[in-house]
Amino acid sequence: MTTYHVAVIGGGIVGMATAMALLDPPGSRVVVLEAEDRLAAHQTGNNSGVIHSGLYYAPGSLKASNCREGREALLRFCAMHGVPHERCGKLVVATGQRGLPRLDDLLKRGIANGLKGIARISAEQIREYEPYASGTAALVVPETGIVDFAHVTRAFAAQVECSGGEVRLSSRVVGCRRDGAELVLETRTGVVRCKNLVNCAGLYSDRVARMCGVDPGIAIVPFRGEYYTLTAQRRHLVRNLIYPVSDPRFPFLGVHFTRMTGGEIEAGPNAVLAMKREGYRKSDISVSDSLELLSFGGFWRMAARHWRMGLGEAYRSLSRRAFVHALQRLVPELRESDVRPGGAGVRAQALDPAGFLLDDFRIVQAHRMVHVLNAPSPAATASISIGTSIARIAREQFAS
Repeated sequence: MTTYHVAVIGGGIVGMATAMALLDPPGSRVVVLEAEDRLAAHQTGNNSGVIHSGLYYAPGSLKASNCREGREALLRFCAMHGVPHERCGKLVVATGQRGLPRLDDLLKRGIANGLKGIARISAEQIREYEPYASGTAALVVPETGIVDFAHVTRAFAAQVECSGGEVRLSSRVVGCRRDGAELVLETRTGVVRCKNLVNCAGLYSDRVARMCGVDPGIAIVPFRGEYYTLTAQRRHLVRNLIYPVSDPRFPFLGVHFTRMTGGEIEAGPNAVLAMKREGYRKSDISVSDSLELLSFGGFWRMAARHWRMGLGEAYRSLSRRAFVHALQRLVPELRESDVRPGGAGVRAQALDPAGFLLDDFRIVQAHRMVHVLNAPSPAATASISIGTSIARIAREQFAS
């Protein structure tokens, strides 16, 4: 039986980028184990496809530098490998006086983060960029783009295989034990032996860590983001991307409009608690997932702190009128008849025991293991940069 140098658990964009970095230069025996029958089945394949500019991150932070470097690396990769993409820009709109100080703060951050062409525009100038949008003022952010991240992930996988790596689908890891200097991973398709392990399992990263005998110190809370799509006859209401000024208290950007690479216009998402790790529908409920969440003290502390926000998100989930009302703050001409229910994604949000939502990467190391427990936005945009960083951490850890 082959013993791999590294097994990467998770075939999303971060796991595949990490495997690609571990194989640069080629020579190591690397295998990627994906639970589903396709790559990018969960977070990667169900997001809005935005290549983020880095506008929201504190200047000098790792998130800011990773986003800047990762964005350019991603754009170069897409151009080199024929992945359709576009640097289309976006508007961040303040819809009232209360949003203006935050808009000014975002402008300062964008300039400090080196964004080219970023500028504040007046209410009248908004119509020059988005004829049907409305607001008190806005930021033009030219370095935002769009891409299909599932397509990117498949392109990463092709590079992994070209460099001698292996990608196994339908290979959910259900057990892990040590056998001398090796790790033995039990999967649904057989046993995999490896010397080292990198956990990029996303929604299941905390469970994989525990399976490997590591206390993650956090719990993964699934938040479902639900989308509507504009009807074909009303797509002209949005040219590119229109965002509201976000609330800095939460790691969510608020409902917004996104043009997809195929021309469709998505509206959303909200952020409602899912009662199943893969709870893409309102009716998806897992008793075991729910009991696990409700037994975690940090959940109740979070609920006590943010119950008003949670009720608002739940109401928008149940009421199309309320959802559209939130969107009308950005595009007043939008009507309920202009939208149709779209898809949904589930975000793996790390929550600490104190009830705080983690807004930064959480990586836990153990003997011959690296567990990536939280990979928030801009993880997809910065996947090449982040994968390189994880691979560097892994090499240093494995060599010790």
